[in-house]
Amino acid sequence: MHQTFDAALEINLLHANQAGADHNRAHFDEWGITCLNIMSSPGAGKTVLLERTLAALNNQLKIAVIEGDMTTELDADRLRQYNVPVIAINTGRSCHLDSKMVAGGIHQFAHQYNPSDFDLVLVENVGNLVCPAEFEVGEHAKVALLSITEGEDKPLKYPVMFQQADCLLITKMDLAPHLDIDVNRMIANVRQMNPDCTIIPISAKTRQGLETWFDWLHFQINQTSTTPHQLTLV
Repeated sequence: MHQTFDAALEINLLHANQAGADHNRAHFDEWGITCLNIMSSPGAGKTVLLERTLAALNNQLKIAVIEGDMTTELDADRLRQYNVPVIAINTGRSCHLDSKMVAGGIHQFAHQYNPSDFDLVLVENVGNLVCPAEFEVGEHAKVALLSITEGEDKPLKYPVMFQQADCLLITKMDLAPHLDIDVNRMIANVRQMNPDCTIIPISAKTRQGLETWFDWLHFQINQTSTTPHQLTLV
């Protein structure tokens, strides 16, 4: 059976992207940095999650952000208020970050700072439920967000994102009493796609689940970091 031209091109693109992602990850490993790829549809709460995370952990960890957006630096400017390095990447018409784009951000970061001083790099991907999951950027783990306002069926309709996620945050849980939605069914649909995914219901407004999210972050850092500059975390 012969592949179509489009299928062969996609395989080649993903292969080239993976090589770049491996190169990026090697840099992070060399520096002792844990990198997380934060993905979701537009409006699910990625930026506010990063705001809450930076506000809570900036005194415990040295954190940098690579912020992907199609045209603006609006989200990057929001995060810069927390006095952390924020490298903005505008993707133009591209609906995702790829490893080459992130490599440019990494080189800019390394030129301006000493990367070995940092513990964590958070990559906020472009808002999209499809493409970001297919293009690794050098992350150690993928984090997906799913707002309860998006409905129970999204894990079934957009399976790749949820199959790839190491952690899923179900966001905007403070709205649950006002919506006709079965959160347990949503979780069951995620489990159907990915039985091993860590699932944490959260609310940035009420802080529900945020401490559990912070604990998961600490665990990831302890799992991937090997250099002596790393903080001892609980």
